[in-house]
Amino acid sequence: MTDKGYAVIGERVPIQDAVLKVTGQYKFTDDLKLPGMLYAQVLFSPVPHARIKSIDTSAAEALPGVRAVATYKNSPRVRYNSTTRLYTQKWIENECIFDDTVRFIGDRVAAVAADTLEIAKKAVRLIKVEYEELPYYTDPLEAMAEDAYPIHGDSNIAGKIYQNAGDVEKGLAEADYVFEDTYTTPAVHHGAIETHAAIAYVDPRGKLTVITANQNTFGTRIVLARIFGLPLSRIRVINPGMGGAFGGKLEVTIEPVVAQLARMTGRPVKLTYNRKETMISTRTRHAAIITIKTGVKKDGTIVAQDIKVITNTGAYAGSAMNVVGAMSGKVYKVYKIPNLRFTGYPVYTNTPSAGAMRGYGSPQVFFAQQCQLQKIAKALNMDFAELQLKNLVDPDGIDQRTGKSIGNPRPKDCLRRALELQRNWQPLSDEGGKYAIGVGMALGCHGNSTFDAHLDKASIIIKMNEDSSCILFSGSHEMGQATITAQMQAVAEILKLPLDMIDVVCGDTDLCGWTVGDFSSRGIYISLYAAKKAAEAARAALLRAAALLLEEDVNNLDLSESHVYSRVSGKRVERYRVMEYVQQVLKEEIICTASHHATRAPGSYGFHIARVRVEKSTGKVEVTDYIAVQDVGKVINRLGAEGQVEGAVQMGIGYALCEKLEVDAEGRVRSSSFRQYKMLRAANMPKLQVDFVEEYEPTGPFGAKSLAECAVVAVAPAVINAICNALDIEIKDLPYSYRGQ
Repeated sequence: MTDKGYAVIGERVPIQDAVLKVTGQYKFTDDLKLPGMLYAQVLFSPVPHARIKSIDTSAAEALPGVRAVATYKNSPRVRYNSTTRLYTQKWIENECIFDDTVRFIGDRVAAVAADTLEIAKKAVRLIKVEYEELPYYTDPLEAMAEDAYPIHGDSNIAGKIYQNAGDVEKGLAEADYVFEDTYTTPAVHHGAIETHAAIAYVDPRGKLTVITANQNTFGTRIVLARIFGLPLSRIRVINPGMGGAFGGKLEVTIEPVVAQLARMTGRPVKLTYNRKETMISTRTRHAAIITIKTGVKKDGTIVAQDIKVITNTGAYAGSAMNVVGAMSGKVYKVYKIPNLRFTGYPVYTNTPSAGAMRGYGSPQVFFAQQCQLQKIAKALNMDFAELQLKNLVDPDGIDQRTGKSIGNPRPKDCLRRALELQRNWQPLSDEGGKYAIGVGMALGCHGNSTFDAHLDKASIIIKMNEDSSCILFSGSHEMGQATITAQMQAVAEILKLPLDMIDVVCGDTDLCGWTVGDFSSRGIYISLYAAKKAAEAARAALLRAAALLLEEDVNNLDLSESHVYSRVSGKRVERYRVMEYVQQVLKEEIICTASHHATRAPGSYGFHIARVRVEKSTGKVEVTDYIAVQDVGKVINRLGAEGQVEGAVQMGIGYALCEKLEVDAEGRVRSSSFRQYKMLRAANMPKLQVDFVEEYEPTGPFGAKSLAECAVVAVAPAVINAICNALDIEIKDLPYSYRGQ
């Protein structure tokens, strides 16, 4: 679809807080210091599973400067689900601030608030705990055995997700060939620059305020309300901005700890985890075991696919059902497979809790699917691109379960464009046989919004000022994804304002309209749409007032940056004069609120091609060239979109080659610092080409849909498929490990 001549939409716009961040002036949570503030430290469990037989805090409490010690004995024992989003929502609730049972090494046992951090650390070491150790499991297959000791309830299987379309058994029976393979993916760390931090205080009226680097402030408010038995009006959650999240700050983690200590002391309390504490005690990506059975015809037509997934959800429920549920929906958005079944089981183990991470289940299941499909293409002596094009959904594609539209899917266009770009690659030398060179490709898909799972809605407020500048009140959370910048672009586009005449108040549950949170790739698809609607409402209100002032038909009026003018009569008036008229004559204000909710969740798509050079003697892999083409409907901010893809490629290559949050047989995280946990460095990035397919998505704002999560999905399978191509091997486990030839 042709561009509509936008002035701001589609341009390269720096993120609105870029200058503050690069000059070190931005104030993150840990930079804040409130009058009389105390500092907290947490005591973590040294054992993977145990009942607390006794806990003696007397020595810690007697230490000068210690103001409170919180344990399960003096804290609410209300159980909650850390990923709660809706007030009436009831998911599996088996976590509390402190419990009399610890379920992984890194679980919270107690917390201290003291005058200084040094005193708090010393006090934690003085707490004496006696444990009655219990059976523990680090492997989900062992944990789900019938005779396994239950970590929660009666079974370590947290639940079951089942989806089906067609008749899989019949389809497999009619296939010419059937392939069955099992793949594994590891737990990984989000690697956000900012670790977890929060501050809590209680005002003289008893109102609890929590300042937190959290991407789900309204959901966090609900959890705190349940724990402490408070109405939502007596809890305020503020996000001052984040130094990255990638899903790791979606769930409630340390917020209840600082809230409890603040209530106990009557003073502000800050808790900041260091890197090790963040890695062992917050959230990881779900490790997964994926078994795929696929039936194909001789010509490459996929007639049936059966996907079975076991995820390691760690010690607590959190996102257990959500991630597997999301995973189950995305596999129905990509291929025209008439018989497709998904069965998933999240399983408790005595390892750090798994939660949301960029892609929310897609990286795991598409790694397995895309690697197996390359294997199938090879077995059929068929070009992998040809196999893809034969089976991919078309723009009129449907969800096989429901027969309903999946939007305007353009994976075929992405693939064709990626192949065009690949033709520009220069030959790569194998240096006399020292290296093996291979090329791999993969499809990635992700949804837009939480539609079908639960309500997905955002509300935006716009307040016009006397000079016709405006303030945007947004419940969104800025964490580097430029969602606030995109909302500002929408307001600038519709109100014909320069960006510097728009300011934002965001991430504050007392001041901003309700939003379900920043996750599920909803920032563009839902929140931007709400901002667009609010701007349209403000524009209409401004034009109505100008029509009265000019005595002109409102339908004849339009906006310029400085005036309201008539396209018919030529009458015009300065915008600030219209606002003067609104306030002084009409005795009103222009404050507009608009909401938008999802009515469907179309897919976003990407095709990636990777070229690798593998040193034959060592197996060392270098990703030399990379192409990423994403179907986004419409690019809102080209600078931000390119940055999202570049970051996704870095994260995905790390997932493929080197990242793994390793837990040993005793339940201890062995890679709990960046010295042991290997992330891909800038020097290891390939030559990268990024492009976009912009085909209008009818249900998205300005025709746009999501990008950031989808962009990471295809990376690991593209890289692994390239290595398999280079070495003529099969790889079924992440990260890649050289096993010789």
